[in-house]
Amino acid sequence: MEDLEISFNDEIGFLKDKSCDWQKWILDLLLSAKKAINKDNQQEISINFVSSDRIHEINKKYRGKDRPTDVISFAIEDGEDSDLMAQFLDDPDFIEDIGDLFICIEVVKKQAVDYETGFNREFGYTLVHGYLHLNGYDHIEDSEAKEMFAIQGKVLREYGLPLHPNQETHGKQIH
Repeated sequence: MEDLEISFNDEIGFLKDKSCDWQKWILDLLLSAKKAINKDNQQEISINFVSSDRIHEINKKYRGKDRPTDVISFAIEDGEDSDLMAQFLDDPDFIEDIGDLFICIEVVKKQAVDYETGFNREFGYTLVHGYLHLNGYDHIEDSEAKEMFAIQGKVLREYGLPLHPNQETHGKQIH
C-alpha cells in the first residue's frame, strides 16, 4: 500500500481524459505535499470531481456562499477534537482518514485562464491547497496564511508548477 491511499469519485468523467495519467499525477503531487509537512503515517483521502452546479450547492449549504468554487475540503479532524487521532499514529496498521475534497474542474479551468497560470498549475494549486486544509492548515490569520502558502509554494515549485512571485508568501492575491 502507498503511504497515501486515494479513492476517487468522478461524477464528471475527468479521469477519462487520457492526455495524462491523472491518478498518478495527483498521487505524486500529494505525496510531495505529505512529505513537505512531515507526515510519516499512512493516510487516506477521498477526492470527488463534481460539476459546477454540485459544488455551488455544497458551497451554499455548508459554507453559506452562493457561488461555485474550485475546492471544498471536509476534514475528519477539525476544531477542538483535532488531537483525537494522534493517539493512534504510532500504530503501524493505523490509516488516518483525513477527509474529502470536492473539486470542480470547470472552475479550475476558468481560474487557470483568469489568472493566466495554466491548467496543471491551477489544478496542482487546488489539490495541494485542499490537502493542506485536510491536514489542519488554514489561512484565516496572516501568520497561518504565511505558513500554509509557503508550504504550498515549495511543493508546487518542486513539482514543476511554480507560483507567480506575488503568490510565494501569501495566496490571497489569487484565491
